[in-house]
Amino acid sequence: MLKQQPVTPDQYLNGLNVTEYGKIVEAVRDEPRLAKFQFRATNRWHGGGLNQTTIRNFHGGGEEQGVDSRHFTVDTGEPPLLLGDDEAPNPAEYLLHALAGCLTSTIVYKAAARGIKVESIESSIEGDMDAHNFLEISDAQRTGYQNIRARFRVKADASPETLRALAEFSPIYDTVVHGTSVSIDIERV
Repeated sequence: MLKQQPVTPDQYLNGLNVTEYGKIVEAVRDEPRLAKFQFRATNRWHGGGLNQTTIRNFHGGGEEQGVDSRHFTVDTGEPPLLLGDDEAPNPAEYLLHALAGCLTSTIVYKAAARGIKVESIESSIEGDMDAHNFLEISDAQRTGYQNIRARFRVKADASPETLRALAEFSPIYDTVVHGTSVSIDIERV
């Protein structure tokens, strides 16, 4: 007679299935290629400061994901001060959004994986830019953010130092802090 293994229920912490998280970690250890992801977006300009990005499928876990189920559109605009009509946040604001969102999610995921309960997270984020270079008046300052400050209020079973160390696993934080090469290929039509 075969002895059945007891079925244990999945464990959840911070709204995440940490049992499945552990299975993902083990699968990647066994098959490292599963850790490779490729995210994609397409964009179309609609005039003035307005353009729209479409986000659909991506490659991850060794195969295409979301082929039939994912379809997001995100508008990008500019405020009147920058000659737009304020239809949507501008790209600089989206970068702050992406960074804040990724830092928050990273804290939640990493805390759950370590058995740390998080009850709440709130953050504010701001960045400083100087338009001189963009306007081609002076190249004394870089075109992008010179400084970004993210402030978090977290209710969790961990010290601020521990939570900050977890936040630094954020892929978007890594991209912003360490930079990433970007190639631009333009085809004239």
